Parts: sequence; structure tokens; C-alpha cells
Amino acid sequence: MSMTNSLEVRVPFADYRLVEFLYNIPWKVKYLENAEKGVLRSAFEDLIPEIVKNRKKSPYPKTYNPRYLKNVSEKVKKIIESHSPIFEIINKEQLKEILDNPNFTFEKPWFGQLMTLPQFFGYIVQLDFWAKHYNVNFE
Repeated sequence: MSMTNSLEVRVPFADYRLVEFLYNIPWKVKYLENAEKGVLRSAFEDLIPEIVKNRKKSPYPKTYNPRYLKNVSEKVKKIIESHSPIFEIINKEQLKEILDNPNFTFEKPWFGQLMTLPQFFGYIVQLDFWAKHYNVNFE
């Protein structure tokens, strides 16, 4: 989104060289002092405030707002009513059943620790956009 507006924004520690380097470090080193990203926290302890150094991971996006679920649900409904190419790889009837059941829950989080129904619908919307924008033909 930022690059669309000619603005370069970096997530802290997202430099690809740093990511490549840290990816190859053994787990016991990464988990220094029994903390996730321990080696990274230790390397920057003199440069970042203690509150930042010791905070727990907070994955994004946080999509707990009921309006988000309402909006993506409406978009998924429009996709179901359309002739989207994604239905070559996704069962349209099953997606409709999920959409029509307001109490639907996944047995376990979908695709990650916080991926539940709002994020699943967001994924469907993105997949539909991608398939249409790039004229994807699934075989």
C-alpha cells in the first residue's frame, strides 16, 4: 500500500539480508535467554527501549472489529454470486455454507494462530481479486 503511494515503509528488522542471516542460525541461539528472537533482542538491547525489547509478539492484522467481518462477508457473498475463476479450485457450495452459518468456527485456527473466519473471508476476497486482475486460469 505504501509503495503504491511512492512511500517506502519498512517493518523493523525486515531487511532481507538480516532475515536470511537469522534464518540460518540454530534454534538454541535464536532462542537466547529463553525468549523468541532472543539473539535479535540481545543484539539491539542498547538501542531500543526495554518496553520494546521485552514485548510479546503481536501479529497483524487484528481483525476483531465486527464491521470487518460484515464487510468481507458481503464481498464474499458477491463473489459467490459471480462467475469467479477461484471456483475452479474452491468448492462454491461449501463456501456458501460457511458464509450462511454465522456461528461457523474452524476446529482449529485456519492457516496460523489467529486466522479465523474474518481472515479466511479476507483471503477469499484477495484470491478472487488476484485471479481476476491477473486473468488466472487454473488447470
